Amino acid sequence: MCVEKTPWEKAVEFHGHSCPGLAVGYRVAQVAMRELEEMRSPDEELVAVVENDACGVDAVMLLTGCTLGKGNLLYRDYGKQVYTFGSRNSGRAIRVSVNGEVLHRNDPVAADLRKKVLGGAATEEEKKEFYAYQARRTSQILDMPEGDFCKVEKIDFNFPGKARIFNSVRCAECGEYVMEARARIKNGQIVCIPCSDNYGRGW
Repeated sequence: MCVEKTPWEKAVEFHGHSCPGLAVGYRVAQVAMRELEEMRSPDEELVAVVENDACGVDAVMLLTGCTLGKGNLLYRDYGKQVYTFGSRNSGRAIRVSVNGEVLHRNDPVAADLRKKVLGGAATEEEKKEFYAYQARRTSQILDMPEGDFCKVEKIDFNFPGKARIFNSVRCAECGEYVMEARARIKNGQIVCIPCSDNYGRGW
């Protein structure tokens, strides 16, 4: 008998493992889908703006259908657990900011274990202890009251244009093809960004 996997199990499978960060994105995506009264986006009906590139973004992509490839997931490198979602169907949008206290509890024992595990210096017992701690934190995040987990605000949102397909042009230096909109001119020839030797003085 084949039992359908739960959304959480699918998120874990997609991400590769269960962890507190994935749980954060899972909760955020659930909030967004409920508040916007939306189903998973098969095309660009939903737009997500994520302000980090952490584990939770995988859950956001899986549950909402907002992906880089479709052009309806936009990444902002702000290092914040903040997520904005907009529905093209309704024109409504929300901003979800995760309570920082949820993620950054001061636990020196856990911090020491993390350092050892990630540094490859942990014993088998310390690894077990660390992963047990991670499992507890994951469960806490999944089960905590929403009001403790995050703040949700209805916002005005300028929807980005839908994804476009551009012509490709050949780089005169490396010979690889590059999207026309990302090409540069160097010594009068079309080149890609890596070959362009971008000029800048820190501005």
